[in-house]
Amino acid sequence: MNFERIKEKLNILADAAKYDVSCSSSGSKRKNTSKGLGDSSGMGICHTYTQDGRCVSLLKILLTNHCIFDCAYCVTRKSNDIKRAAFKVQEVVDLTISFYRRNYIEGLFLSSGIFKDPDYTMERLIQVAKKLREEENFNGYIHLKSIPGASDELMREAGLYADRLSVNIEVPTKSGLKLLAPDKKHEDFMKPMEKVKNEIIQYKQESKLIKSTPKYAPAGQSTQMIVGATGESDRDIMYSSAFFYKKYNMKRVYYSGYVPVSNDPRLPALGSQVPMLRENRLYQTDWLMRFYGFDIRELLNENFQNLDMEIDPKLSWALRNRHLFPVDINRVEKQLLLRVPGIGLKSVNKILQARKFRKLNWEHLKKIGISMNRAKYFITCDSREKELREYSSENLKQLILKNSSGKFRKDLSPQLSLF
Repeated sequence: MNFERIKEKLNILADAAKYDVSCSSSGSKRKNTSKGLGDSSGMGICHTYTQDGRCVSLLKILLTNHCIFDCAYCVTRKSNDIKRAAFKVQEVVDLTISFYRRNYIEGLFLSSGIFKDPDYTMERLIQVAKKLREEENFNGYIHLKSIPGASDELMREAGLYADRLSVNIEVPTKSGLKLLAPDKKHEDFMKPMEKVKNEIIQYKQESKLIKSTPKYAPAGQSTQMIVGATGESDRDIMYSSAFFYKKYNMKRVYYSGYVPVSNDPRLPALGSQVPMLRENRLYQTDWLMRFYGFDIRELLNENFQNLDMEIDPKLSWALRNRHLFPVDINRVEKQLLLRVPGIGLKSVNKILQARKFRKLNWEHLKKIGISMNRAKYFITCDSREKELREYSSENLKQLILKNSSGKFRKDLSPQLSLF
């Protein structure tokens, strides 16, 4: 083995993989055998965080940065003058095992540029996962990127070896995809998603009848959208996300701010990367939609097409719906309690449990840990002295911002954090 060449490939293909943010291992429960390597249960990837707060890592690389497509937003597009490289299947297997044994990583995130055709590329990705599982007895986490346009047969086989599959939709709208990636078809992205969704459902049903049924993509599937490469509003982006969650049972949708990688005239004239704050607002909106019972049309619609960058989307919604507040913290139902700014999921459950035994007051709420600097304007408790005051929505917004402390906005509420 030429170690210098392997090192050079690793530098090139690990750097090329950094633009893909759709990394998560939550949901996989693959257990180790007595003589196997690794264990994906609770493991994370790419310096992300597990549910118990541990920071964990994954070998995140491309199989190759050669690509037959010329997508304007992609650094590996065929017209880009960059250094090219490609791993052999066995080289990726050896790297994964070597890094795992040295305790550098806890799994593999493998993507690839498309060379020759989608099926040929997908076959090679599957070969890596298959060798790791069957020849190396590796039980760690494996995340494979689904190649748009790959056949149903290959997608079915991929899910038998990978913990998670993901195909990046990249551009949120059909018109944007047609402009920036004219070689790609929208249906080529949808087909693998549909196949994976159907296979997951089928294998779960079969496992109820036959215990020996193998697991199929136990951590589900995810996708990623580029934010800011085209002129889509936040409404366009989040409506697309809502569609993917509902239609394809997505585990996660990731949002990646556009990084200027070329001077292609089809791309917006951005002087710098899309602000991280916009990504954060999109993730917060995603959280509200998935865990807080919000319909996306309540948060973004024809009259409100872009998120407020100054305050989080829950507070923004509450200020636009002042007629629903204040609510009595000791009587309000769970659905509306979840919508009170400053009160997160854990705090809601604590309040519901505590008020079974006594009437709550302001001191109790402080001990529970709700964000009083915003919640106090939307609730009543043991007295009415801290009710929602007679301010206009704009004045109330400014008051809350003024009372917020911290260098980087306390309005990025902990109950809406990413982890």
